[in-house]
Amino acid sequence: MGLTVAQKLIQSHLRSGEMTVGSEVGLKIDQTLTQDATGTMAYLEFEAMGVARVRTELSVAYIDHNTLQTGFENADDHRFIQSVAKKRGIRFSRPGNGICHQVHLERFGKPGKTLIGSDSHTPTGGGIGMLAMGAGGLDVAVAMGGGTYYITMPKIVNVHLTGKLNPYVAAKDVILEVLRRMTVKGGVGKIIEYTGEGVKTLSVPERATITNMGAELGATTSVFPSDEITKAFLKAQSREEDWIELKADEDAVYDETIEIDLSSLAPMAAMPHMPDRVKSVTEIGQIKVDQVCIGSCTNSSLMDMLKVAAILKGKTVCPSVSLSIAPGSKQVLNMLAKNGALADMIDAGARILESACGPCIGMGQSPNSAGVSLRTFNRNFEGRSGTADAGIYLVSPEVAAYSALTGVLSDPRDLGEALNIQMPEKFEINDNMVALPASPEEAKDVEVLYGPNIKPFPTTEKLPESITAKAVLKVGDDITTDHIMPAGAKILPYRSNIPYLSQFCFAVCDKTFAERCKAEGKGIIIGGANYGQGSSREHAALVPLYLGVKAVVTKSFARIHCANLINAGILPLNFKNEADYDKISQGDELSLEGVKTAIVNNQPIVLKNLTTGESYELKYDLTKRQKDIILAGGLLNYTRESL
Repeated sequence: MGLTVAQKLIQSHLRSGEMTVGSEVGLKIDQTLTQDATGTMAYLEFEAMGVARVRTELSVAYIDHNTLQTGFENADDHRFIQSVAKKRGIRFSRPGNGICHQVHLERFGKPGKTLIGSDSHTPTGGGIGMLAMGAGGLDVAVAMGGGTYYITMPKIVNVHLTGKLNPYVAAKDVILEVLRRMTVKGGVGKIIEYTGEGVKTLSVPERATITNMGAELGATTSVFPSDEITKAFLKAQSREEDWIELKADEDAVYDETIEIDLSSLAPMAAMPHMPDRVKSVTEIGQIKVDQVCIGSCTNSSLMDMLKVAAILKGKTVCPSVSLSIAPGSKQVLNMLAKNGALADMIDAGARILESACGPCIGMGQSPNSAGVSLRTFNRNFEGRSGTADAGIYLVSPEVAAYSALTGVLSDPRDLGEALNIQMPEKFEINDNMVALPASPEEAKDVEVLYGPNIKPFPTTEKLPESITAKAVLKVGDDITTDHIMPAGAKILPYRSNIPYLSQFCFAVCDKTFAERCKAEGKGIIIGGANYGQGSSREHAALVPLYLGVKAVVTKSFARIHCANLINAGILPLNFKNEADYDKISQGDELSLEGVKTAIVNNQPIVLKNLTTGESYELKYDLTKRQKDIILAGGLLNYTRESL
C-alpha cells in the first residue's frame, strides 16, 4: 500500500512509535520558529534546560507580534530574545522584517522538512510540502535542544481539488469552504492533504493561505505536494537548491475524502464569532462596513497585495470605511514600493501598517463600538479585535478591497474583467534584517540580557496522590485560548510576566476568576467540547498553573492546548459520559481520590462531587511518556530529570 505525502514526511522523520492511527509517534524536528509573544517564555525554558547550543538544522526567532512599543516591556523582550539567539545559535529576524510564517515561507522553509513553531499557524509551511505544526513553547524548546516532538498519529484526509478558481474567487474561499464543511472541530486528530488536478492551478502563496487557515479546523497540520509550482517559487526566491519533489503514491489510501470543484466556489465570508460560520458574500448581503483590515500571515503575500492594489488603483476608499493594509514582509513591502503598487494603495486612502501581525493579534486597529470589520485574517473570535461588541468577518483580499470602496460587503465578481497578476520570476532578495548567531567560540562572551518584566517560569509540583478542590470555573463548548488568556495591545507586553498576566485569565468569561482562584489556592476547571481551540499560546496553560489549577475536566480538548496542559503538569481529563458535564455546578467541591495511583496503574479515574454526593467516571488518553510528564509535574521537570 502506497503512502500519502503526510505519511512520507512522518515516516522519514520517525524516531519512535509506529504509524498506526491513534498511537503516539516521536518525530525528529529539522527546523523551529518562535515569535516574540511566545518566544520569551520558550527561550526562558530553553535556558532552564541548560543546553548550550541549538541542535536543529535551523532555528529562527521572529519579532512580529509585540511591535507596538508603548513601554519598555516589548523592547526588553526583543533584546532578551536577540541575546539568546546570538548566544545559542539561532537566527534573529528583526522587527520590521515581517511576519514569521510569511518570511519563513519566503526564505527558510524547505519541502520534505519538519518544522514546529510556537504559533498555531506554523502549518503555513505545508504550502511548500513541509510537515509544519504549531506547538507550545516548551515543546519548541525541547526540539531546539535536539529532543523528539511527539504527536498522536493522525488520520489523513484527502481534499481532492478539481477545476480552477474563477476570477475574484480566492484561495481564502477554498479554506472557508473546507471550514464550512468540516467545522472548527472537524480536523482534530487529522492531517488535511490536498490532491487532484486543481492543485496545479494554485500558486505557492495560495496554497500557503489554505494550509495557514487549516489551523482553524483543529487539524494537526495541512500539506500540499511539492511540485514544479513549488520549484518555480523557490527558484524565484533564489532557493532552487532547496526543492525536492514530494507527491503521494498512486495507490495511497486516505481515511476520508472531500471533493471540491474549485470552479463551483464563490466569494465567501466567515461571520462572527467563529471561522466556520461561513456563508457566501451574496447570501450574507450588503451589510454596512466600518473597517477593512488586509494582511496577517494568511493573506499578506506579494500576490495578495498586488491584487488589492489593482482593485484600489485610481479609486478612493469609501469615506465611512477605515482601510489598513499590512504587507507580510519587508520583501513584499519593498517590491510594492518599487513597482508602484504601494503608491496605488496610499493614493486610494489606505493606511499602511508595518510588516507585522498587528490587528490580527489585537495589536491596534480595534474597530469602533458595535462596528463591522472585514478582515483577511484567520480568526474572528469574540473580543479578539479589541472591541468586545464588534462584528468581525473573515474574507479574501479581493472581497476586502472591493468592499472598502463600496462601503458595504460586496462581491468582487461585480468588477468584471479578471485581474492579471502573475508571480514574479524573481523576488527581491535582501536578508540584511536577519541577524546571524555568534560562532560557538564567540558565543561564550555573549551575555543574555534580561529585563525587569521578565519573570521566571512558574513553579511546578509532582502530581499528588489525590486532588480535592472546587470547580473554580465552568465554561461551555469551543472555549478558545483567547478566552483563557486574551491577547491585545494591553496584555501582550506581559507575556513574559506570568504573575501580572494572571489577573486577565478568563476575564472574557468571568472577570472574578483570577481573584477567586488565588483565594482558593487551587482549583479544577470544567469545560465543554473542543476546549482550548485556537492559538498555540502556552500561557493559556501556564497562567492557570500559576493560579493553582490542578486539573481540567472537559467533554473534549483541542490538540495543542491539551499538550500544553500536560507540559505544564495540569491533568487533562474527559467525561466518559458527556451528560455528566451538566451535573456539575461552578463552586462544587470536587475530589480526584487516588488519581496518582490510577494513572500509574492505568486504572479508571472517578471524579467525586462532594457537594452533591455524585460520582462521574472520567477517561484519559495519555501515553506512557505523557503520564511520566504529568507525574513529574510537567515537561520542564521531566526534561531536567531525563537530562
